[in-house]
Amino acid sequence: MQVVLRRILQLIFVLVGICVVTFLLVHLVPGDPARVIAGDRANPETIEAIRKSFGLDQPLWQQFVTYAGNLLSGDIGQSMRYKRPVTALIGQYIWPTLFLTGYVICLAVPPALALAIASARKPGGLADQIIRIVGIAGMAIPVFWLGIMMSRFFGVALGWFPVSGYGKTFFEHLHHLFLPALSTAIWMVPVLIQSLRAALIEKAGADFVTAARAQGAGEREIFWRTILPNAVLPTLNLFGVIIAFLIGGTIIVETVYAVPGLGSLMINALLARDYHVVQGLTLMFAVTTVGVTFVVDLLSALIDPRARL
Repeated sequence: MQVVLRRILQLIFVLVGICVVTFLLVHLVPGDPARVIAGDRANPETIEAIRKSFGLDQPLWQQFVTYAGNLLSGDIGQSMRYKRPVTALIGQYIWPTLFLTGYVICLAVPPALALAIASARKPGGLADQIIRIVGIAGMAIPVFWLGIMMSRFFGVALGWFPVSGYGKTFFEHLHHLFLPALSTAIWMVPVLIQSLRAALIEKAGADFVTAARAQGAGEREIFWRTILPNAVLPTLNLFGVIIAFLIGGTIIVETVYAVPGLGSLMINALLARDYHVVQGLTLMFAVTTVGVTFVVDLLSALIDPRARL
């Protein structure tokens, strides 16, 4: 219980800090959202009326007090561009992002697990060297460049997959999001392989493995019942961070493939100086990251008592 309370207090301080920093950074960005909304030909009276309607004419500290008070009441603001609550916009745009995140995980985890096991079975062997070299190359390729190349080749040149959109049915979602999911999974697989491979090699030399061999257990049984379960914990911690990154870091891939998700919403909000949407999305990404990390910490404490310290 003390561990849970300590984690919760840490999360609260982190979220408060993120709210303050995000508010300041958003308001320090050059440009007037009222002028963006009104247009280049708007007269000063119209621009000033828009500023007053959104409270932008108030001092910065007073705007923050209003923002913090609204947050405590569960209101994260209304979009200046769409004239809709930010929560409604997030609810509309979050589904393509969640689908894409799950798609990436389904494409990345099985090959990462298989290749990590193959690599760790004989460290330094031919298979291990090939997997590590290919993995380093996969991490070195920028996701946006890979996305553009795959879109041009498989989408434009061959016409096998759509290069934009999300589709309407489940199978259309799978078809439309295959390229963005694959380009992201190509980066994710090597990261998981490196983490799990290192953990497998470390656990293979542990004392409890030696004790299991002394008791007459077979190598296959030792690997699947002893080494692999104990090696999952370090990768679980990394996996939690990756999931949070996928939910909050899809801006690049969603922009390349014109996926109507949270990444696209964030880009449009930044271009339109839509403060409330940017702040709301940043807060949601932060809560997601902190929440996933919190759950992973709890799972780690349940799996390994040493993680409770």
